[in-house]
Amino acid sequence: MAMKFGILGKAAVVAAIAVCGGGSLAAASPSAQVLASPRAGVWDRLAKCESGGNWHANTGNGYYGGLQFKRSTWASYGGERFHRYPHRATREQQIVIAEALRAARGGFGAWPACARKLGLPR
Repeated sequence: MAMKFGILGKAAVVAAIAVCGGGSLAAASPSAQVLASPRAGVWDRLAKCESGGNWHANTGNGYYGGLQFKRSTWASYGGERFHRYPHRATREQQIVIAEALRAARGGFGAWPACARKLGLPR
């Protein structure tokens, strides 16, 4: 059975292959990309700042998950292919969408306070 990827999924797979220097597109998965990503530690640090590292955070403030996505942002960047709400998606799935958001915006500006605190490019 062939894997199906949305537009953002294809871009993430291509980026992961380019960064890692090879691999089979058919064998790549969002979870495997995240675990192999050198940037995974950055996302863990950002989640620690945003939500205390709780990837399933839902405090009722309108932001969800470890990286505190607005539901509309989550949906706009393809998150609903994983789950309707970010806090119900896995850490790896949240990072896949965060990578797409970061790439589209050219930095970590979607998380301004924590990006500044962690010294990440905005």
